[in-house]
Amino acid sequence: MKKDIHPEYGPVVFRDISADFAFLTRSTLAGGSASGPGRPDKTIEWTDGNTYPVVDVDISSASHPFYTGTARVVDTAGRVEKFRQRYGKGATGGAAKSDGR
Repeated sequence: MKKDIHPEYGPVVFRDISADFAFLTRSTLAGGSASGPGRPDKTIEWTDGNTYPVVDVDISSASHPFYTGTARVVDTAGRVEKFRQRYGKGATGGAAKSDGR
């Protein structure tokens, strides 16, 4: 790797506000260098007693419907029937062409 072109990489806490869930990981958000995305202003004291920068997120695996099992099941058969009713059961997508006679 080239020197002085990569952002710093360090520990950051990502916190899901809606689910009261947080996890500690490593990210380039930890660095304060000009080449990086910028260090978060907020900090949090983690369970190990250290203080880390924190990034608040709206959705994480703790609150996303796909991961929590609250996702809605889409009725695909109903959509097909609505399409057939709207555009005709045997429609080919275009008008019949004449042979020009």
